[in-house]
Amino acid sequence: MFSWSLAYVISEWAIRLAMLPVVTRRRSPSGATAWLVVIFFIPWAGLFLYVLLAGRRLGKRRIERHAAVLDAMKDVDRLAVQRPHIVQPDIEPAQQQFVHLAENLGSMPILGGNDAELLTDTDEVIDRIVADIDAAQHHVHLLFYIFRDDHVGRRVTDAMVRAEARGVECRLLVDAVGSRRMLRRMTRGLRNKGVQVHGVLPVNPLRRVLSRVDLRNHRKLAVIDGSIAYTGSQNIVRPDYGHRNLVWHDLMVRLTGPVSLQLQLVFLEDWYFTTDEALDIEGLLPDINETGDVPAQVVPTGPNHPTEPLLHLVVEAIHTARQRIIITSPYMVPDQASMLALCLAARRGVQVDLVVPQRGDHPLVYYAGRSYYEDLLEAGVNIHLHQDGLLHAKTITIDDTVAMVGSANFDIRSFFLNFELNVLLYGPHVNAKLRMCQKQYIDESVALSLATWQQRSSSQQFIENIMRLLSPLL
Repeated sequence: MFSWSLAYVISEWAIRLAMLPVVTRRRSPSGATAWLVVIFFIPWAGLFLYVLLAGRRLGKRRIERHAAVLDAMKDVDRLAVQRPHIVQPDIEPAQQQFVHLAENLGSMPILGGNDAELLTDTDEVIDRIVADIDAAQHHVHLLFYIFRDDHVGRRVTDAMVRAEARGVECRLLVDAVGSRRMLRRMTRGLRNKGVQVHGVLPVNPLRRVLSRVDLRNHRKLAVIDGSIAYTGSQNIVRPDYGHRNLVWHDLMVRLTGPVSLQLQLVFLEDWYFTTDEALDIEGLLPDINETGDVPAQVVPTGPNHPTEPLLHLVVEAIHTARQRIIITSPYMVPDQASMLALCLAARRGVQVDLVVPQRGDHPLVYYAGRSYYEDLLEAGVNIHLHQDGLLHAKTITIDDTVAMVGSANFDIRSFFLNFELNVLLYGPHVNAKLRMCQKQYIDESVALSLATWQQRSSSQQFIENIMRLLSPLL
């Protein structure tokens, strides 16, 4: 006699056995273990999640489009970096291998003659962006993960509408998930006023079978007239969005000089990738004079790369440290390689300071990150719990030589999945400025001791350990 319950049990075991070779094929041991645990306990739900979320697939059409983007941008990239006034700066011999690695991973060389202004006040960032848009003469290009229909977002879009009215080309890219409400509410009105708006990586599971749906464009970028650029951690949204009692603290860098052309190329690639339109570069890559003495290098990363460039770059940077490393990140979920690099750096005598928020806005990621604290503390890493709101700045300084500012968190999602954008800044002067910001975050924090951390409850430890097991999936 047929039994539905027996058939269901058999189907669950069939899924478990069938997925065993699939999950373990070309996957890290930690990732495979996490997926096998999910599939073993909830086979049907685990299978569904695996189809949607496993791997780093962009889908065949998007992979082909990205290849076309790279091919179309070769001449543009060559034009941008070979103009006579754009020269590769002198760097210390000890940095040359790291600079070469960054160029190999991100396909963009180091460029000298830049000015880098660090901005930590969220209102000031919006004021400066709006002022630069109001002064724009040729074009405005914005790319943001989160763009909200609030008073902050409307300030920026109003400035774009004013610019469009005086003949300035305005283009806006926003992530289709991070900015879904804004796309629904504002797209038609902006397009009617001439602003070109598109959602990046739209999600349509029915049409995109077997391509991953949670790969997001997490970049934050503004380029005005090809000569002024902003990037960092801040989205176009009020700082207390989502959590009225949890104000976000961000850090952006305003860049002028030759490196602004590299950031323009990132936008042009994402625009082509999203719209199939290869923009005419006339006026988009203007002659750029040197504006300062900061060598800089743009490193765009994402799942379109065959390797994990951001992870490789971060691990190499940690290995080069000799005196001090400071890392600020709202989410701290290291993979095995980055975890080992941090612990080894601390054990060889490097002062390693991690600054993370006391409170989190994503419980699963929050508890997964906390599961690594004890191992880090035992290795000698200093963990500082930031008390004032939610520290959202994503920064790294290595000794007084290399600084990284951008959109990437120190977590598995940024290392492996999201499209991220980071800028490397070289030299003691700019590193000193960023380190002042980092030390301010440390001053606003409470140091976590190993003895205190080991006194947390057993139930908390259990939750952390479960989330750590699942951390490769987060």
